Amino acid sequence: MKVVRYDPFHLPDLRALYYLSRQTAFPWEDPSGYTLLDFDLVTQDESILVAVDQQRPVGFISWWPPDNFIHSLFVDPAFIRKGVGKSLLQACLAHIGRPATLKCKTANQNALQFYYAQGWLPIDTVVDAGDPYLLLAFNG
Repeated sequence: MKVVRYDPFHLPDLRALYYLSRQTAFPWEDPSGYTLLDFDLVTQDESILVAVDQQRPVGFISWWPPDNFIHSLFVDPAFIRKGVGKSLLQACLAHIGRPATLKCKTANQNALQFYYAQGWLPIDTVVDAGDPYLLLAFNG
């Protein structure tokens, strides 16, 4: 597995990966509203790195450079707990300033445990349309 810059040829695989991984990561949400084009919307104008295994995308991270804000980190469910998320996060942090921030839904305990293990700290709790999330920061 290696981390590379996004290339448009990754697009079909990343659309499918984002579609499927949200179903695993967010079991409390109704997936009937998900579409393959959601990837395009959530990553628009963002920087993207892609984890590839044998030329196939197995994860991605996207961020908004002006704010050092990581917007999305998703891993193919078949590759969870294999170092993909950690590799993507480390590669992203090599490109952005500090403090880096991200938000994570409080219901997403697996992701929160992952971020805490990587040295991220909660700095605020926000309730947005009844869906609480934590704002996390990394200064390392």
